[in-house]
Amino acid sequence: MVLKINIKRIYKSPGFKIAGILLLLLIWLFCLPAKLFEVPTSTVVNSREGHLLGARIAEDEQWRFPEMDSIPYRFEQSILLFEDEYFYQHPGFNPVSTAKAFWHNLTTDKRRGGSTITQQVMRLAHKNNKRTYWEKFIETFQATRLEAKYSKEKILKLYASHAPFGSNVVGLPAASWRYFGIPPEDLSWGQTAALAVLPNAPSLIFPGKNESALKAKRDNLLKKLFTKKIIDQTTYELAIAEPLPDKPLKLPDLAPHFTEKIRKKQPKVIFTSSLNYHLQRKINQIVNAHYQVFKTNQIHNMAVLVLDVDSRKVLAYVGNTDSGIENNSFVDIISKPRSTGSVLKPFLYAAMLDAGDILPKTLVRDVPTNIDGYTPKNYQKNYSGVVPANMALTKSLNVPFVGMLKEYGLDRFTRLIDKTNQKHIDKPAEYYGLPMIVGGAESSLWDVTKAYAGMASILNNYQNSSSEYFSNEFVNPVYAANSEVDIGKIHHSAPVYGAGAVYQTLLALRDLNRPIGDANWEVFDSAQPIAWKTGTSYGFKDAWAVGTTPDYVIGVWVGNADGEGRPGLVGIEAAAPVFFDVLTALPKSNWFSRPFDDMMQADICKQSGQLAGVYCDDVSEQWIPRKGQKTKTCQYHHRVFLNQTEQYQVNSSCYPLAEIVVKNWFSLPPVEEYYYKQQHPNYKTLPPYRSDCLQDGQQLMAFIYPKPNESVILPKDFDEEVNDVIFKLAHRGNTSKIYWYLNETYLGQTDEFHEISVKPSPGDYILTVIDQEGNEIRERIQVKKH
Repeated sequence: MVLKINIKRIYKSPGFKIAGILLLLLIWLFCLPAKLFEVPTSTVVNSREGHLLGARIAEDEQWRFPEMDSIPYRFEQSILLFEDEYFYQHPGFNPVSTAKAFWHNLTTDKRRGGSTITQQVMRLAHKNNKRTYWEKFIETFQATRLEAKYSKEKILKLYASHAPFGSNVVGLPAASWRYFGIPPEDLSWGQTAALAVLPNAPSLIFPGKNESALKAKRDNLLKKLFTKKIIDQTTYELAIAEPLPDKPLKLPDLAPHFTEKIRKKQPKVIFTSSLNYHLQRKINQIVNAHYQVFKTNQIHNMAVLVLDVDSRKVLAYVGNTDSGIENNSFVDIISKPRSTGSVLKPFLYAAMLDAGDILPKTLVRDVPTNIDGYTPKNYQKNYSGVVPANMALTKSLNVPFVGMLKEYGLDRFTRLIDKTNQKHIDKPAEYYGLPMIVGGAESSLWDVTKAYAGMASILNNYQNSSSEYFSNEFVNPVYAANSEVDIGKIHHSAPVYGAGAVYQTLLALRDLNRPIGDANWEVFDSAQPIAWKTGTSYGFKDAWAVGTTPDYVIGVWVGNADGEGRPGLVGIEAAAPVFFDVLTALPKSNWFSRPFDDMMQADICKQSGQLAGVYCDDVSEQWIPRKGQKTKTCQYHHRVFLNQTEQYQVNSSCYPLAEIVVKNWFSLPPVEEYYYKQQHPNYKTLPPYRSDCLQDGQQLMAFIYPKPNESVILPKDFDEEVNDVIFKLAHRGNTSKIYWYLNETYLGQTDEFHEISVKPSPGDYILTVIDQEGNEIRERIQVKKH
């Protein structure tokens, strides 16, 4: 049996026609790719106000901004009149224009296009494939599908975002910035018309060439705009007179390191940051002005970070100076760990206040110190004997803070610093040792500044939340305009610091002296009070200034990215002037409110700064953190018994009881006293006991050098000759004669100033001193070679 197929009948059958229509419909439905444009785009960073801060070129070396959200009215009118006047009427192609172009191309040697904007979008999506009739048919077919899928506004945005504008500039936003240095919405009619004609002939943009052809096209378009009454005559005349774009301009780059940060974390987007455009510009000017001075001293790098305390948003971000690649200007200093100098001292001070270990003005030791071979030095290389704790902070004295850290506990402090979210301080406490508090640890400007913001935030939130705390006050700052920080859950007790301790810490930092040259700083402080701290690293490699108001936190670092130290590179001289210039660029703030619920009033001894004891004569009522009531009462005031002339201490064993004069006396231990009275001439040394009176076991003398467990190093001069070692002693009786012995060898006698020069050989010795009353102290020492 032979099966005969009638092809002609099949073609004419209704089923075949329906199948054909369905197939054509399926092809039409799926003729568009899932995504029209698979192209890399630039990273674009805007300020919170929407101003361009900076951009980075796309991976294919094209300036192509991400797709536009809206089309400016002027560009819409210009491009429609120039390219596709019936854009809003046709279904994707214009039959009349297509027919005219086809006839023109058949009858003349010149090519003429009749493509609509929709068809041009498809050609751009095809990456400008060769313009054949078949390609034209495909574009037309797909253009109708594009019209069905997207709105006219969306198609116009696709065109404006992907049209070529000459050189390596793609899309209206990039073209607007590259040729005129302004955003598309700010383009004039003349500028808009110049850009509108470019996608049709992008080669017209070439410095020094084609100006006449470009001008003719632009002016013709402006004439049409005028004729169509889209612009008036005055606008037309002004637009005609506008200059044409020349060579491409550099894009704004107000925060280059911040823009690069975004490029690495969130590339190919238009990122709206939290940065304040006008503040960023102002701080850029401040940094540049100071850099012009610093570079004469071969100091080349600087960074500034400004945060909003409550929102924890970044308001300004200057990662480095514009000092050139040879000076490491590409390094984002804000994120790099550097030696902290003294900027961690406020955190220890606050911790000891919060623990009830000290009060704000408690006297702390400031004498030459040796702790297991570590000998800290004050920057000025002098000593006060004792100094109020708040003054030790404002003067940034190293020796007292090393002693305070030892008392508080290194492990304990390291755990506390970890709660402030210092990600670079991540090693065990023994790795840092006591030098941690004077620059032995490294942190970044980002982390240090956010820690000061955390302190300010504790106070703000304590006042605003009915005396409660939050678990995550030391949260990382954010830099997206629409981001919010999470400061955690409410706590009834302080997770890190109590509000009273923080308030007293910031109050002490408010008293810090302003930079040299700022003679009116006290007047300035009344207008803009701020708690601030400077820091200088060992070897003059890092200069810091960090501070906070209730509203803003400023962090400044100055130095060399490669770690080269320079004379004069200290916080108060280098970073502080920058800091205060930045402060003047910020809105004024009030001072913090006193957190009454976490503070109390107490009677304080004015001389010792401790809770007043029964023997304190000069007492004042002061606000202290509530935990301060656990601190010691005054240990420096004693009741003493004197003879009638108050020249000697006496007692009933040697003096008539009725004639004894009773006084309250402020006295320090011998070594502290030795240094204290050099700076306090009104200090009265405790009178000695009269020779015939029994003494009460008070400490009469103590070695200044060497200290207990301190090795004596034999010094050498420039000729490598061994010099003498000078032993020093403090004695309460300045007129006492002191007799010195090294082992059994008599070294000599000293009067009033008890220092003696010796040149011992290396070895172990017992150093002994005896005063004229027969009082004796001794100490084991070890003498070593240099």
